[in-house]
Amino acid sequence: MTETTLIVGKANSNNLLRRDVRFLGNILGEVLVHQGGNELLNIVEEVRELSKSLRAGFIPELYDEFKRVIMSLDPEIRHQVIRAFAIYFQLVNIAEQNHRIRRKRDYERSAGEAIQPGSIENVVLALKEDKISYEEVQDIIAGISLELVMTAHPTEAMRRAILDIHKRISEDVMELDNPNLTFRERELLREKLLNEVLTLWQTDELRDRKPTVLDEVRNGLYYFHETLFDVLPEVYQELERCLTKYYPAHQWHVPTYLRFGSWIGGDRDGNPSVTSDVTWETLKMHRQMALFKYEQVLKELLRTMSFSVGVIEVSEELKTSIEVDRELIEVKRLEFWHNEKEPYRVKISFMLEKLSNILDESTKGTPLRYNSPQEFIQELMIIDRSLRYHYADFVADTHIRKLIRQIELFGFHMSTLDIRQHSQEHENAMTEILSHMQIVEDYSALTEEEKIDLLNRVLNDPRPLTSIHIKYSESTNECLDVYRTIYRAQDEFGVNCISSYLISMTQGASDMLEVMVFAKEVGLFKKFKNGDLLCTIQAVPLFETIEDLHAAPDIMKTLFNLPIYREAVRSMNNQHEIMLGYSDSNKDGGVVTANWELRVALNEITAAASEYGVKLKFFHGRGGSLGRGGMPLNRSIMAQPPHTIGAGIKITEQGEVLSSRYSMKGIAYRSLEQATSALITAALCARREEKEEHEREWENIVRNMSERSLTKYQDLIFRDADFLTFFKESTPLPEVGELNIGSRPSKRKNSDRFEDLRAIPWVFAWTQSRYLMPAWYAAGTGIQSFYQDKEENLDTLRQMYEHFPFFRSLIDGLQMALAKADLIIAKEYAGMINDDVIRDRIFSSIEEEFHLTSSLILKITGQQEILDNSRVIQESIRLRNPYVDPLSYLQVQLLTELRTLRDQGEDDPELLREVLLTINGIAAGLRNTG
Repeated sequence: MTETTLIVGKANSNNLLRRDVRFLGNILGEVLVHQGGNELLNIVEEVRELSKSLRAGFIPELYDEFKRVIMSLDPEIRHQVIRAFAIYFQLVNIAEQNHRIRRKRDYERSAGEAIQPGSIENVVLALKEDKISYEEVQDIIAGISLELVMTAHPTEAMRRAILDIHKRISEDVMELDNPNLTFRERELLREKLLNEVLTLWQTDELRDRKPTVLDEVRNGLYYFHETLFDVLPEVYQELERCLTKYYPAHQWHVPTYLRFGSWIGGDRDGNPSVTSDVTWETLKMHRQMALFKYEQVLKELLRTMSFSVGVIEVSEELKTSIEVDRELIEVKRLEFWHNEKEPYRVKISFMLEKLSNILDESTKGTPLRYNSPQEFIQELMIIDRSLRYHYADFVADTHIRKLIRQIELFGFHMSTLDIRQHSQEHENAMTEILSHMQIVEDYSALTEEEKIDLLNRVLNDPRPLTSIHIKYSESTNECLDVYRTIYRAQDEFGVNCISSYLISMTQGASDMLEVMVFAKEVGLFKKFKNGDLLCTIQAVPLFETIEDLHAAPDIMKTLFNLPIYREAVRSMNNQHEIMLGYSDSNKDGGVVTANWELRVALNEITAAASEYGVKLKFFHGRGGSLGRGGMPLNRSIMAQPPHTIGAGIKITEQGEVLSSRYSMKGIAYRSLEQATSALITAALCARREEKEEHEREWENIVRNMSERSLTKYQDLIFRDADFLTFFKESTPLPEVGELNIGSRPSKRKNSDRFEDLRAIPWVFAWTQSRYLMPAWYAAGTGIQSFYQDKEENLDTLRQMYEHFPFFRSLIDGLQMALAKADLIIAKEYAGMINDDVIRDRIFSSIEEEFHLTSSLILKITGQQEILDNSRVIQESIRLRNPYVDPLSYLQVQLLTELRTLRDQGEDDPELLREVLLTINGIAAGLRNTG
């Protein structure tokens, strides 16, 4: 595999990207020869050359030759060919990520002569140039908020061992840029990389078992350990630096606006493995990681802070603090510093002891430990003030202030854990509890109005509903145990460790009130005799389907009209979190309707809340792929109507997004600074928001497009009796479930109903088979319903693309999907369908819609080809395809063989293994799974 001309642009820096890809490709070639001889390398090259020639121009004879070579591969060689292409993509992805970091460093090397677009400095400079006052900037910074929430959704197809090797390869390739390397050092670096690629070749890409929930928790914590603990405070530091540079007359301390949360270990929707005990263990692991990271920092400070009272005079406050510690604390640690002339080291020794005592229950509530992060910060401030007292302010700014920021961000709980459960589970438990108390025999049979009335009365009644003397079912006990765990966790780890309880499939106000009643049962919701109310957990609705999005504004109005509920919201800073699901709404209604209905819901829910003076924080449940709302972080922020950002924004970071954005510090920093820049820009836009003159007219056009698109989409997906057969037989859906990439089942129930299939495997399967249908299907029909081949209507669509951000974002998302889709390859997958009539009829419909959508987008944008507006991505996709194609053809062949065997009641684990290897390889080649 020697040709390595991926993603070559005109900029000189791209020569370095070309160099890296060629370098890694040559090393892989050496490994192939070393492991399989020249025969293996020659076969890989032959397959690649044929695939590349087919991409250059489809010739039937060439296609037949390509298929013959693929079909004739010996199973052992075939296995190695699959791995060669898959690993090649892993190496190319590493080179591309490194190049992103290199480009950022090029800007920084210019010493301010060039400022990188999307950087923090770029947006602060824009504020200054727009003559935005210090007071308004301060107001904007105080009002922005972004929480990025890691989820354990099973879309990370790569093992942790593989990611670790990638990290080492990345660091070594980056070292190639070092101009001070000698010839011998370069040779040694090459040898090291050869070893790493050889190790990669000999490491199993596939998991031998599904990860447990706690495995997934460890995987999530990996990103805190490797990058986020250090990168997050650096983003804050850069924002403060830029604010000070452009607004120098003022002191800046940026409040906490950017932080990470997690669902891993808290999301029990459809995952019976997430129990209350697992949630408790998750919280303990979070705390252990936080304490471990603080201990590392303190030990480094112990090593470096050698200030001696023989040279300087420390503050009296520090001396007093040390004396208090000496009287109270017996230091058992080997690291205790006994040289009294170095007081900072003595103080840090006591701090390390108090930090370790947090895990000792017997010290709880005593001065032998830090009972809150604030106590830890107070002691660091004593050190900070003392350092400044003897003019060591550089040290205070560099080390102590960074650690204080880390404590502000991560506390003793590392990240806030969200709890999520399906609304039906709450209703089942509530039905049983109310029946036992003889309040109502069958709560589930009540009308929605009756449920709301009953739950409202229960919330206002101080008497408990549950009793230790009543024996409940296992599922009801587990439901109650979750709330008991939350109460215990808030007491042990602080109220910030869990503050949101998300309810999947929220379809009525009663779904929300049930959660509040359970919270009341354990003390998370309390109404006192004097009328005061305490609420430390918020019920968060998750509106997922199109129908739910329509109902959402009225559901929230119903809740806000209940005095007890309004009091609860008031006790939480008059803010309410609301989650919108991008995956299920897309699966339910298609890409055009999902995007439109989400926009409508955002506006209408915001309007409903404003009637009651409630500020909203929208939680956007975006996936990593186009079919599930995926897009770069900064674009996802800018895609929201600015006035809906209000009390902040939450966004899920799922699956492969985590490793692509946060496994390398440089990439993590760039992603987070772009998000910060987008947040500030959006906040400024909200203050200046003015609707385009024609926007209402354009909204009506999109509304009508959405209705026509929805009909087209649901005619196929829901109303065509043969569609599910087409889907299951022409995609690797059944086999995707055998890839051990998540603890959660691929279906909510053991059912073959489309409604019970999760959105993730739905998109994953379409991506693997190169249709990418969820990301574009029915869009063309919707657009055509307005265009109708009339030139004046095309002019309107072009104006909308130019001046209507929502429509532009929709069209550009469709472009990306159409560019990645490949119906020539998809037709190969369709060939696996047993019934020729079903295959030809449905595939023809899909093909017709694909060409209609593509032609309309070219008309609207005025482009010659799809993605002409994004040449780098267009070229990346074009040059990746010849390398992905062999994996797709091989996957079809393997699926056909495997399914034939299974239809005969037989199986072949090696054949399945090869299928799963192609799934990993295609995921790496397309840069996402589902």
